[in-house]
Amino acid sequence: MAGLPREVRDTAWKAQVRFCARYRRLLAAGKRPQVVVTVIACEMVGFAWAITRMMAPSDAAA
Repeated sequence: MAGLPREVRDTAWKAQVRFCARYRRLLAAGKRPQVVVTVIACEMVGFAWAITRMMAPSDAAA
């Protein structure tokens, strides 16, 4: 993490906090663990996409 840009580290931390809170909230609501993990995985794809876009070279359109 030390070598990554600040924007990427901030996004990763935001994801970590969100996933942890969401996981706990969904389990407390009585959702099955398999469903909770699937929901978190779907959201993780969105964060991974955002971080990939941050790291992509700006001239990738060529």
